Amino acid sequence: MQHHQILRVVTKFNLPLIMLFGLYVQFHGDYGPGGGFQAGVIVAAALILYTLVFGLENAVRVAPRGALTACSAAGVLIYGGTGVVNMLLGGDFLDYGTLVPEHPAHGEHYGILAVELGVGLTVASTLTLIFFTLAGRRAAGGGA
Repeated sequence: MQHHQILRVVTKFNLPLIMLFGLYVQFHGDYGPGGGFQAGVIVAAALILYTLVFGLENAVRVAPRGALTACSAAGVLIYGGTGVVNMLLGGDFLDYGTLVPEHPAHGEHYGILAVELGVGLTVASTLTLIFFTLAGRRAAGGGA
């Protein structure tokens, strides 16, 4: 893609906007359409676009596989940890109202944000890892 200068410039301009939109969807998912899964897909799409335009080697430098694996596991831990904290506080697994017993509505808000953050982190990192793995197979000459 070295000779596609316009595509590279347009991608550099649009990537921050795509990532910003992903953050918007992530943190406004409890008020409207969106949430962790949709935001994770948007962020992964931005990283996949970067990979397609700038190459797998550059993308792996921006988002190392080890960091993506750690983020994937951290997202699952955030999701599960939120439920475990609720159980330790005397509620059901994802009964967010127990997070702030004085104001259950605040607990609901915090719990939903935490769970959606975990989902978004896991989806974005897992989809990116899957793409990196498939792109690496293609670059190595394996597969169809």
